[in-house]
Amino acid sequence: MNITQRILNAAHNLPDSLHPVLRHIYAARHITDARQLELKLEHLSPPAALKGMDLAVALLTQALRDRQRILIVADFDADGATSCALAVRALRLLGAYDVRYVVPNRFEYGYGLTPEIVAVAAQQQPQLIITVDNGISSIEGVACARAHGMRVLITDHHLPGAALPAADAIVNPNQPDDTFPSKHIAGVGVIFYIMLALRAQLRESAWFGERGIGEPNLAQLLDLVALGTVADVAQLDHTNRILVAQGLARIRERRCSAGLLALLQVAGRIPARINAADLGFAVAPRLNAAGRLEDMSLGIECLLSDEPDAALAMAQRLDELNRERRGIEAEMQTQALAALDNLRLDGALSSGLCLFDPGWHQGVIGILASRIKDRLHRPVIAFAPASDSEIKGSARSVQGVHIRDALDAVATRHPGLLSKFGGHAMAAGLTLKRADLDAFRAAFDDEIKRHLSPTQMQGTLLSDGALPAADINLELAETLRNAGPWGQGFPEPVFDGVFEIRSQRLLNDKHLKLSLQHPGAAEIYDAIAFNIQEQSLALVQNATRIHVAYKLDVNNYRDRRSVQLLIEHIEPAV
Repeated sequence: MNITQRILNAAHNLPDSLHPVLRHIYAARHITDARQLELKLEHLSPPAALKGMDLAVALLTQALRDRQRILIVADFDADGATSCALAVRALRLLGAYDVRYVVPNRFEYGYGLTPEIVAVAAQQQPQLIITVDNGISSIEGVACARAHGMRVLITDHHLPGAALPAADAIVNPNQPDDTFPSKHIAGVGVIFYIMLALRAQLRESAWFGERGIGEPNLAQLLDLVALGTVADVAQLDHTNRILVAQGLARIRERRCSAGLLALLQVAGRIPARINAADLGFAVAPRLNAAGRLEDMSLGIECLLSDEPDAALAMAQRLDELNRERRGIEAEMQTQALAALDNLRLDGALSSGLCLFDPGWHQGVIGILASRIKDRLHRPVIAFAPASDSEIKGSARSVQGVHIRDALDAVATRHPGLLSKFGGHAMAAGLTLKRADLDAFRAAFDDEIKRHLSPTQMQGTLLSDGALPAADINLELAETLRNAGPWGQGFPEPVFDGVFEIRSQRLLNDKHLKLSLQHPGAAEIYDAIAFNIQEQSLALVQNATRIHVAYKLDVNNYRDRRSVQLLIEHIEPAV
């Protein structure tokens, strides 16, 4: 792993009141003006900037006025679950007569608005179908729905293919000719924008007065927007940072859904202290567990619940599923790493790595691909059986490779090799014939070699530089914690430096607990390296001085708050 310092940009227009370290951090993340730090809702781009918004609002307004049955078709991940819960909640608050939802079981129906899901939907006889976090590639499904007499509103954020479905309206910031400034909002962000635009239209047409209902404050749904955005690892551009920051503020004040509070409770998180990382690493996996192992309806019902006791019971079941998911993942990861060892016996690893085991679980291959990608610093696709003749893959990528575009290039050069695929820059899904795996593996490796050099596959960790001992304190740790939200595209600060080891011990055979001292300083710092790899552990067990890359964190233990170093990378100091 190479530790490289981030490139700084000019930050002349940032406030002088900012801590010098924070000014340095913002400059390294292309923040050059104080306006980029404004995270109030008033700084959001207007909903009208999204292409197709007028048609979408007209469809929804007619559906409300005609008391139509509306059916939400959701995706089976956390973004899909939060999008669905938000759409149902918002439409009911706005006075919709009959709002229902259906979420495909990934093992029976697969992804998106498929003809099979349309057949299921038709049993409920909706007049309007709204897809959330899916649909932009559902050409056959949309045609089938319209043939059944149902109108279709597609709301999505995934990259479209060469052709768009013939829906009644499409809202997707990534569709052709859309000028919306943020191309990175998650599916939950898209449906939130649509609900804002619908509320504005209903207000203008005196809907609320006519119906004798109060105009809802849709900001109450921003907890769902924050959760879905972080869970989907959406790039935190200015729009997404506003949405996440506002959602976090409401969660900290417990002004959020009973389901989200219950998920925080089973995860052992205190609402008043949470940050974006807590949503991504504690809440999202528990919500996702339903879609990975059973049916995402459980997760959606948890987010829709207004009863704390019922929400807690569902959150506890989600927690059980997540523990089961971790066990399955651990076994699969052991198998994958054993397969990698065998591959190394035959020579260097592929630039684009494809892994398959007939016993692997479809619901966990995405996490497996992510774990292996993090270890090997190259795009990884993990495959599991979909049927006797087909396999499904989940792809995770690294900086420098747009994985959906890479799959598109393979499909273009090798017509018929992929049955279907879709996704975005860092994650994608695909289906192909099991007999074609070797051919796909070679074609994928060739495509990745066009984008990644051997040096890039060694792995690079970007650092914000060294901190003097005087700045390794609780005050700065608190400042950094509150200076986000941090996440994809706006990474949490990472520092690096050389420390002397005063003590070290292994916890639960996988976490390395250390006491470190800054050279020339008196204070001893607590530090921990979670899930340390055996290779790294062997290198530092007998070391007295180490070079570490770390995050400055606040440790809460028995009502005592102290600074702690969260180690991202560790190696003996030269």
